[in-house]
Amino acid sequence: MTRLVLKFGGTSMGSPQRIAHSASIVAAEAARGNQVAVVVSAMSGETDRYLGHATSLGGGLGEIETDTVLAAGEQAAAALMALALKQLGLKARSILAWQLPIEVDGVPGSARITGIDGEVLESLLADGVIPVVAGYQGVDAQGRLVTLGRGGTDLSAAAIAAAIGAECDIYTDVDGVFTTDPRIEPAATRLARISHDEMLELAAMGAKVLQTRSVEYAKAKGVAMRVKSSFAAPGASAGTQVLSESALAERRVVSGIAYARAQARIAVPGIEDSASGPGGVFAALAGAGVHVDMIVQGRARSGGSNLEFSVEGRDLRAALQALAGHEGLSSEVGLAKVSVVGTGLRGRADVARTLYGVLEAEAIEVRMLATSEIKISALVNEDALERAVRALHAAYRLDTAVYS
Repeated sequence: MTRLVLKFGGTSMGSPQRIAHSASIVAAEAARGNQVAVVVSAMSGETDRYLGHATSLGGGLGEIETDTVLAAGEQAAAALMALALKQLGLKARSILAWQLPIEVDGVPGSARITGIDGEVLESLLADGVIPVVAGYQGVDAQGRLVTLGRGGTDLSAAAIAAAIGAECDIYTDVDGVFTTDPRIEPAATRLARISHDEMLELAAMGAKVLQTRSVEYAKAKGVAMRVKSSFAAPGASAGTQVLSESALAERRVVSGIAYARAQARIAVPGIEDSASGPGGVFAALAGAGVHVDMIVQGRARSGGSNLEFSVEGRDLRAALQALAGHEGLSSEVGLAKVSVVGTGLRGRADVARTLYGVLEAEAIEVRMLATSEIKISALVNEDALERAVRALHAAYRLDTAVYS
């Protein structure tokens, strides 16, 4: 008997008909003799609708009352799923964050899970009851509901799976993780397996399949994940396994191409090399809640350092305001990021050579470059992004099942 946590996202819960279909997937797993717990997101569009209501009344993201409003979407979805399961003749019960409890700390809108008491879940599973847990939320030290940020139900599912020793299946509207976005490159192929590290980089670089923090949590706790489609018939979705790197018997040099649109570049020239120099720049940005991605630092002719870095376009205004006192500050928009990801990149200089060669052949200028152990990201003009994705996908032979 396998113990599973099945998570259903907003599109999988988007209507009573979609909820009934998702419930049939749960029923099929239970019929195989598996012990099943369910974690659900709000019905598609509900979180944005509630946020609009909160904003119109003076609330906003990061406000505790707004979190209480937003958490209602998952609570309603949990009850609806429990009703759908009961209609199929199964025993089910909706569970809210405070009833376990799911303990969290941190600011409203981006809290982190610090602990889950699995006793309630264990008791229900032992009695043959399917727990249906409201995702995306937890309870802070003051007993208030606090949400986990966009995609937080993925994190809820990974944490609950870790708490009860289960595997974690994430049901969404795509049949697994693809080598790139099929809407840009029709030759994109589904990956049967991918490591936690690769999935983490793809998620961080723009792939929307899994929330980054859920992958981090799963890796830390050793939770095996699968990404499946809830739009297929029960049991028909092959999906993608997300495993520890040691569990992968075969490895591609490159596993996927991720991208992110609407990026901006900021240049800060002539910064003094002191504690208040580059460090002061990033401290100011952190204080403004601006996430910095690529960073290039070089020596200025007049002394000190020239600093360039990229931010998401939506954060550009806040970034410029935070750095308003710096002379010569400049920015550029209309950029995008394309990233090559794979555990096989370790020690392979030819991967970077291929990236530069492909983009040069396509007459695509690399505005900035950043690397990690298993990732290379290039900042390019946004109007060249899709061409870059297709060219890199072909160059690394991601339309084949060849591993190297």
